[in-house]
Amino acid sequence: MSSPKEIAVQWFQEVWNERKPSAIYDLFAEEAKGHLEGGLEVTGPAAFEAFQKSILAALPDIRIEIINSLSDGDDACILWRATATHTGHGMDMAPTGNPIKMRGMTWFQVKNGKIVEGWDSWDIGGLMQTMRAPA
Repeated sequence: MSSPKEIAVQWFQEVWNERKPSAIYDLFAEEAKGHLEGGLEVTGPAAFEAFQKSILAALPDIRIEIINSLSDGDDACILWRATATHTGHGMDMAPTGNPIKMRGMTWFQVKNGKIVEGWDSWDIGGLMQTMRAPA
């Protein structure tokens, strides 16, 4: 069985960079909770997939680079950097073509090889401001 750190790295690689919806269902437990930026909370893989689709609709070329990772017991934390271009209609905004750069952290709790809870911390206000700015 993979370690929590390996599962966290796999999450970013397969779910975000490779855009594999099946990976959400493979890695995110059925009753898992995601505490997302902006006060949004999701429960289960289908709800997370819907959230991801809203991000990908606005930022279809998003790429996430892992800067650092650590783990302790059932917990893993990933420091990441995302780059994208706001070229899609999504998140209730028309595309501006603006480049997006942001950094964040995601904390995962893993049990029996699946994510059971996760917490995101990144600057959603800064993202929205950049996306709304004239190109």
